[in-house]
Amino acid sequence: MRRFIDEQHPGRLLLCEANQWPQDVRPYFGDGDEFHMGFHFPLMPRLFMAVRSGDRTPVVNILRQTPPIPSNCQWCTFLRNHDELTLEMVTEEERQWMWEHYAPEPLMRLNLGIRRRLAPLLDNDRRKLELMNSLLFTLPGAPIVYYGDEIGMGDNLGLPDRNGLRTPMQWTDEAPGAGFSDAPLEAFYAPLVDWEPYGHTQVNVAAQRDDPGSLLNVTRHMIATRKEAPALGLGDMAFVEPEETGVLAFRRFYEGTTALLAHNLTGGVLRATLPLEGFGGFEVRDLLHPERAWSPIGVGGSYPVTLQPYEYAWLLLSPPPA
Repeated sequence: MRRFIDEQHPGRLLLCEANQWPQDVRPYFGDGDEFHMGFHFPLMPRLFMAVRSGDRTPVVNILRQTPPIPSNCQWCTFLRNHDELTLEMVTEEERQWMWEHYAPEPLMRLNLGIRRRLAPLLDNDRRKLELMNSLLFTLPGAPIVYYGDEIGMGDNLGLPDRNGLRTPMQWTDEAPGAGFSDAPLEAFYAPLVDWEPYGHTQVNVAAQRDDPGSLLNVTRHMIATRKEAPALGLGDMAFVEPEETGVLAFRRFYEGTTALLAHNLTGGVLRATLPLEGFGGFEVRDLLHPERAWSPIGVGGSYPVTLQPYEYAWLLLSPPPA
C-alpha cells in the first residue's frame, strides 16, 4: 500500500491512528516503508497532566519511552481532535485524576475519555492556551491543530456523543450562520455554540484577524516562526532539567543550529537555573519576540531565567563571534 501511494500519489501520506504505547506503534513505521506518520496518543494527556499539576515529569517520562523512528517518518502530536480526549494510555489512577480535574461532571465524560474542547478544558485562560500551543509547536512531531481551537471555540455538551466538539466554525459574528453557511439554522447538522463566553458574537475569526494580540494571530505567529526555524520541525531533542520541576525546558538541534525552549507549567513566578554545559558564552536571541534582549550564557554554562506564570520562551543559541 505504501509503495502504491508513493508511486501513484506523490505528496500524499499514510497516517497511522494506533492508540497504543510508543514502542507498540514503532512497528507501524516499518523500515521507513510503511506508515509515513503515526499519532503520539500517550503524549497528549500527559501535557494536560503537566500543566494542571505544574510538574514536567509526565511529559519527560513518556518522551523518554518513545523509541527512535526512521528519518523519513514522523510522529503526529495534538492537543485536541474531533473525538474525545482519550484516556486509554494512562493508568486507572491517572484516569480518575484527569476526570476529577478536567471533567468533574459526568456529562463531560465519554467512553474512557473527556468530550471537551481545548478552551473549556483550560478554563479559557489565554496564558494556558498559549503555553499548550507552545508545547505543541516545539516538542518533537508534526503538530495538528483542530479547527476552532486557534480562536478558542467552545463546545456544546447538550449534543450527544462527540457532536459537541463538531459545531460549525465561527467565522464572523453575523446572524444567523456565523459566516459558516447561508442555510437556515434548522438545516445545520449541528447548532452554533451560543453560550458565553464562547458564542460566535464573542469568538470568531473576523474579529481576531484584525487584533494583533488575538489568540488566532499569536498562534499564526508561532506557526510562522516554527517554519523559519528548522530545528523546531526536524531537530533532535535533549531535555534541560533545572531543579524546579515546574519548568519544562529542552533543546532542539539540527544542522548546527540549537533552539532552547523553556516553559513555566505553574501559575506562579519561577526562577530557575538552566544547565547548559557546552554553551558557555553563547549569545541568546528571542525567536518569537526579537525585540526582547537576553543576556549571553555564562562561561560555566549555567543560565538563570525568570518565567512569569505560564510563560514560555523560544530562544536561539548562537556561538559568540570569533
